[in-house]
Amino acid sequence: MIFETLDTYGHEQVVFCHNKDAGLKAIIAIHNTVLGPALGGTRMWPYKSEDEALKDVLRLSRGMTYKNAVAGLNIGGGKAVIIGNPATDKSEALFRAFGQFVESLGGRYITAEDVGIDVNDMEYVYRETEYVTGVHQVHGGSGDPSPFTAYGALQGLLATLNRKFGDEDVGKYSYAVQGLGHVGMEYVKLLKDRGAKIFVTDINQQLVDKAVNEYGAEAVGLDEIYDVPADVYSPCALGGTVNEQTLPRFKFKVICGAANNQLQNDAIGDEVVKRGILYAPDYAVNAGGVMNVALELDGYNRERAMRMMRTIYHNLSRIYEIADRDGIPTYRAADRLAEERIDKIGKLKLPLGRGRTRFQGRIRGN
Repeated sequence: MIFETLDTYGHEQVVFCHNKDAGLKAIIAIHNTVLGPALGGTRMWPYKSEDEALKDVLRLSRGMTYKNAVAGLNIGGGKAVIIGNPATDKSEALFRAFGQFVESLGGRYITAEDVGIDVNDMEYVYRETEYVTGVHQVHGGSGDPSPFTAYGALQGLLATLNRKFGDEDVGKYSYAVQGLGHVGMEYVKLLKDRGAKIFVTDINQQLVDKAVNEYGAEAVGLDEIYDVPADVYSPCALGGTVNEQTLPRFKFKVICGAANNQLQNDAIGDEVVKRGILYAPDYAVNAGGVMNVALELDGYNRERAMRMMRTIYHNLSRIYEIADRDGIPTYRAADRLAEERIDKIGKLKLPLGRGRTRFQGRIRGN
């Protein structure tokens, strides 16, 4: 059954990581390394089952292949999940044990932060392997990638507003932001700076209160977010929130946010088009974080990273052009753009991206 699933998704390698003493149960999925070593974050989440964790890591790692390809990076796609509650189950031993598994892959997989993980956790991983990005600046890293993900999402939003409404005036429109983690809160701040009306929700009431008190947002219930009369729905939490139950309730004209796997399935993506809603493909919108940490492979420079974020605007514009050209939904247009690049570069039979050699030469602790 597992191998049939891997055939469907096209993965190269899946590693199950277990260390009883450290309490580690994790899965590393390497989807595709045609463009270079697989880079993608590690997520820590209290999955209800191991099957649920496997399904998530397979979807996320495949998404990283497409995200990195569309972003123009010389890296492939991978992802890791740690089964556990990030509020109660974190420890030095757990993350160092995970780092040892990353190290055992010899650079085929390079990790970073994702949901439930922060830069302090990455410090422990870094003690066991050099194949980690998003570490503290004292190690030559870039730190927390969340602000870059949010800024990149703003660039995607500008392109999408221009496509839908013919202008880029963020403040003219209203937004329903679901999820106020590191990325979501930074995204709210960017919207507020541009004078936007913002509705927010999150499972953490303290974060909701912060968005209300500091950024003038209007709080709504977890389920009520799908009913608000906003122009743009911006999912910034977990995936699958555009589904059979929620979509009929949408008054939104645009879907553009930082969450991964926003569409429950392809059929929902097709229905979004039928309803006249413009969907900004998630992995093109939220590529800012991986763009930022990918620069660590060649030597990090913040100014260069900020310039790189602006290419997300052009990537979204290109996706919309392909959708028009081929008469297909935007989510398929994004896939087509990624697949065309992977195919062309793969035929060149180049060695793994030049960043890999430089990255392997980095000395831990410097």
